[in-house]
Amino acid sequence: MLKNKKRIIITFIISLIGIGILTFIAVSENNSVEALSKYGSRGDEVRQIQTKLKRWGYYNGNIDGIYGTQTLNAVKYFQRKNGLTQDGIAGPATLKAMGIFSSSGSSSSGSTSNSSNVNLLARLIYGEARGESYTGQVAVGAVVMNRVKSSSFPNSISGVIYQSGAFDVVSDGQINLTPNSTAKKAAQDALNGWDPTYGAIYYFNPATATNKWIWSRPMTVTIGKHRFCK
Repeated sequence: MLKNKKRIIITFIISLIGIGILTFIAVSENNSVEALSKYGSRGDEVRQIQTKLKRWGYYNGNIDGIYGTQTLNAVKYFQRKNGLTQDGIAGPATLKAMGIFSSSGSSSSGSTSNSSNVNLLARLIYGEARGESYTGQVAVGAVVMNRVKSSSFPNSISGVIYQSGAFDVVSDGQINLTPNSTAKKAAQDALNGWDPTYGAIYYFNPATATNKWIWSRPMTVTIGKHRFCK
């Protein structure tokens, strides 16, 4: 009888240990799924980070998919310029500001968000520049992207577009017009990094502009009816 009780107790203890081990493994696996890019990481997400930071002037190293010292410092620089915690880790907030969706998230989520950005930017382009050349339409989209990268503006496309007083088409309702295929293609090109404006963060039509301050901004290029400046 006593031996049976001992066996039951031993079996119970072994079961508890087994459950503990399984729980630890499950938590570890879950944490590995949620892991984000940081110093020492390698892979496609690191390449995306390096590509974007290099395009925006934060990173001068090779796009090799290795999260080394240069990448770490570039991420910290980006975080500082965008009002983020300067820890050098590409966490959710940093990846979101870069327009990168972590591999731990679903691909459909990233795809939906990208589609939303293209559509919103296309609506702005259509409202602001549908009578301009294709390059002129991409240029308007590039201004939005340059503002997203600038610490002087919101760090998201929607934040830039809907910033109070930023674009006339938002206040007059033209932002709600349905964009054509040309505007959508121009939006995609701007999102992909084409910048015919050479880094401009403002543009205006000299024939209609009444704001004296905008005339004081250094011009980068004139495309169609729009003058682009910094």
